[in-house]
Amino acid sequence: MRGLTGTGETTAGHGRLGAGLAAGSTAVAGLAAFGLLCVGCSTGGTGTRDEGPAATQQVARATPSSTVPTGTAKPSPRVNAVMLVKADPKVSRQLKDDLKPCTGDEYPVDTSYGTLTDGPAADVVVNVMTCGDSVGVGTYVYRQGTDGSYGNVFAAEVPAVYGTIDRGDLVVTTQVYGSKDSVAYPSGEDVVTYRWTSGRFAETDRVHNEFNRAVGSGEGALPAPQTPTQN
Repeated sequence: MRGLTGTGETTAGHGRLGAGLAAGSTAVAGLAAFGLLCVGCSTGGTGTRDEGPAATQQVARATPSSTVPTGTAKPSPRVNAVMLVKADPKVSRQLKDDLKPCTGDEYPVDTSYGTLTDGPAADVVVNVMTCGDSVGVGTYVYRQGTDGSYGNVFAAEVPAVYGTIDRGDLVVTTQVYGSKDSVAYPSGEDVVTYRWTSGRFAETDRVHNEFNRAVGSGEGALPAPQTPTQN
């Protein structure tokens, strides 16, 4: 069979195998010595190896803190915005009469709480809208007094008005309509910023935006592209 030879060949084969093992042992010994030399040299250099082998490094572990973070913000007490508006002598009689639930007991009223006047509690911004198209008809700001009651410190009753709290400022946006504008497409808007100063709101910034009437309104819109006729 292939691989089975006479005695001479077997002896020669053993000789070559012994020589190969001896050479392999010498190479391994040389590599081991070279590795020890490299380790000894690396201790004097710079880099991640200077701190020792990875097995002996201490791993920093994040331990959860048992301290509960505390904040200065207090929960804002909720108010009945509808009752505030209806009991407010600064609100017009017409608006009070029109303020009715849209469906069930849902009134068209948005309420925001935040810091505007540095009062003892969060100030309340109330926006009253219409039921049909959600157009703002009144914006009011209420500030809590020392006795716990709320007083009106700002009122704006104009069509399409809406007030928001922006980083301690009161921002009131009013849509501007032309004689032919629909409710959905005003001609522009006025954005007025107020800041509480010396016990009242003072205007600090005013921006007027004019909207492009060629987009969406239908009036003055760009003509439809003509489709070329084929001969």
